[in-house]
Amino acid sequence: MKFTLIATLVVLALAQGSFAQDMPDLEKLGQYFEEMKTKMTMELTEMIRTQDLTSQAQTFLEDKKTQLEPLTAQIQDQLRSVATTVEEQIKPLAASVQAQVQPMVQDFQRQMEAILLRLTEQAKAIGQ
Repeated sequence: MKFTLIATLVVLALAQGSFAQDMPDLEKLGQYFEEMKTKMTMELTEMIRTQDLTSQAQTFLEDKKTQLEPLTAQIQDQLRSVATTVEEQIKPLAASVQAQVQPMVQDFQRQMEAILLRLTEQAKAIGQ
């Protein structure tokens, strides 16, 4: 009986020592879970905030697009009318410039043809 009692005390002492040794590990594990909970809460909060900002930005862009569509159409109409006016003013000017430049171009072409003709004749003379 004494032997059993001593053996029981030894087993209890070993078990107590084992539990005492596991306590720091349990505290570390508890701290780890607490850190994970905090990190997950922060990440979830950030995701919700980001999605909310994304939603607000999308709504803002859609609102501004709706507001700018009539203005865009108006600007396009004005640009078309300006382009038509400019084209009407430039056509006579372009025709006038072309009428003035055409004789100069023809004269230059005649001069170049004459120069090429002389060069060809000189090349033939040198080759004979």
